[in-house]
Amino acid sequence: MALTLLDLAHWSTWAVCAVIKLPQLAAVLAARSARGGSAGSLLLELAGEGPLGAGVTLFSVFLFSFLVFLRYQIYYGYPLQTYLEYPIIIAQDVILLLFILRFSGNMKRALFYAVTFWGGWYMLTLRKWIIDLGMNLCTLISAASKLAQLRCLWQTKDSGQASALTWSMSAYTCATRIVTTVMTTNDLAVLIRFITMLILNIWVTATILHYRKTKKTD
Repeated sequence: MALTLLDLAHWSTWAVCAVIKLPQLAAVLAARSARGGSAGSLLLELAGEGPLGAGVTLFSVFLFSFLVFLRYQIYYGYPLQTYLEYPIIIAQDVILLLFILRFSGNMKRALFYAVTFWGGWYMLTLRKWIIDLGMNLCTLISAASKLAQLRCLWQTKDSGQASALTWSMSAYTCATRIVTTVMTTNDLAVLIRFITMLILNIWVTATILHYRKTKKTD
């Protein structure tokens, strides 16, 4: 029974992550704008960068959230099935980021981000303490990403092109990964990350639905 539940959690997570960003991509492309998409939020999710409107700041040594997490899993030799969705999510986020940069007129920054991400990937495993600290910081970076999206929604009081479906799918994958982590690696740092992300993803989803309902009522 435990094996069946574990397999179901793994496969459902991969299936959801294969399409998790498609609703957001479709919404941004349909509107041909990044309104409500929060480019700052996406950058925080990938690399710890502040909102685009605040200008380019120096990247932290630990750079990226998803990439740090992926690197952490590989470094400790965790089973492939516990993180297979991350390359898929990263690829979709990079595509979404490129569209947001294009529609907001900031395509020149794409090369800078690419070089920084690539360098950070190798820096993370120079020392064991770096990857461990990076894992802890990536939870804070990911939380900041969600809070940036919430701040964007609160300020505009408009869900714009933000997709409730995408955020709800993110919440689901966090829930399934809590289950698979407990049943496999039982890594406390990983559990704290997924529990934190589950709470914030549900919060963002609820906020998007609230403003969408309010707009329809008006």
